[in-house]
Amino acid sequence: METTSNLLSSVLMARFAAQGFLRFDSVVPDDLNAVAMDAMRDGVPDVPYGVPLSKAFPPDSFAHRLVTLPVVAGALRSLVGPEPTVDHIAVHVREPHEGSAQPLHGDAIIDTRRDAFDVQLMYYPHEVTADMGGTLLVPGSHLRLTNESDTGRYQNLRGQIRLTCPAGTVLFLHHGIWHGGRRNDSAQRRYMFKTRFNPTTPQVRLWDTADLDDPAVRAELTTTFPWYEFATGRLEVYNRIKLWRTLTGDDTFDIDYWATRVSNRPGRTA
Repeated sequence: METTSNLLSSVLMARFAAQGFLRFDSVVPDDLNAVAMDAMRDGVPDVPYGVPLSKAFPPDSFAHRLVTLPVVAGALRSLVGPEPTVDHIAVHVREPHEGSAQPLHGDAIIDTRRDAFDVQLMYYPHEVTADMGGTLLVPGSHLRLTNESDTGRYQNLRGQIRLTCPAGTVLFLHHGIWHGGRRNDSAQRRYMFKTRFNPTTPQVRLWDTADLDDPAVRAELTTTFPWYEFATGRLEVYNRIKLWRTLTGDDTFDIDYWATRVSNRPGRTA
């Protein structure tokens, strides 16, 4: 059982399983934000696919300092394990008065895994105001599989989040969540640093499990969102049950008997 203060709690892990993301406001100090802004303006060196996290970034780089911050390192350790590999990095820039937005989409068109997931880190080194647009997220969409831009024709969904945040905010996203960069209507460039992490160890009880039996865990897993109706929303809860069984290694976990019921196959011999 993991019990370090830098790891996520079971409640936060359940929130990630249900919502598909976790948000940590102002966790990066101002001096590192300033260094990151300079680096993003100058251009951030690429990282080859599959490099272990401990070898991905030079020790004096803002990226290394970012991923070794206790809150960031603890979240990554909880979600993808002790030594994930770095999939890719990107600096997303939205120009002032750009006039267009990125279509709503999910990343990685070929990624249909149910028993594992990658985590994408999004880091905002400066304040993102409402007129700067920010990142659009659809909470709870990560387990509704789509082919990348299948959702691009949707302009707005009930319950969506249009991110505004203070400087130094970090998001951790399930690779399947629906998202998109909104247009920037301000006079200031908007910067965001993004990198994807691949687990190299089973994603089972990697967090602080001391509160695993807290009733708040089940409450997080049964959270509903207004973009789906009640009946179809039960599919999302069912998918969360399966994900939570994987994360905890407990194949008996259930909510309202749903997974137990659909796995009942008396006539099956193998």
